[in-house]
Amino acid sequence: MRDVPKNRISERALTVWKISALISSIIGWVVTIAVLVLTIIFDWTFWIFAGLLVLSVIETILSIFVLPNLKWKRWRYEVHEHEIDLQRGVFIVKRTIIPMNRVQHVDTQQGPLLRKYHLATVSVTTAATVHEIPALDLEEADQLRDYISRLARVDEDDV
Repeated sequence: MRDVPKNRISERALTVWKISALISSIIGWVVTIAVLVLTIIFDWTFWIFAGLLVLSVIETILSIFVLPNLKWKRWRYEVHEHEIDLQRGVFIVKRTIIPMNRVQHVDTQQGPLLRKYHLATVSVTTAATVHEIPALDLEEADQLRDYISRLARVDEDDV
């Protein structure tokens, strides 16, 4: 069995994921409050709101305080000469090996939160799908993109 990939994503990914989860939770709380208002206006049974309130509390706690930490601990990657090894997952750990000769192109991308924290995501595109290595330090992401691109070109030239 292979060793676990040794490279981790940036620890600042935790902050980005928690802020993203907070934004999503706020939307969920707006819906919960809207259901409360509708419950009062239309005299619905209170258990509808109570159930939604419990679900909102659980979702907020899990998505902000528990899942980002588990996700960060599991996310690992390693780039070898002939393949890219990715490991991710929270409850189900998924391991993906991407052969270099299947890589079509490599991108880096940033959303507003990643940009604020000087992070970027590296996207590796194959014919079948796109694989992402999220929340790397900006300089590391640029270097990794260029390195994978060089290795993929070398493999193409060898064929």
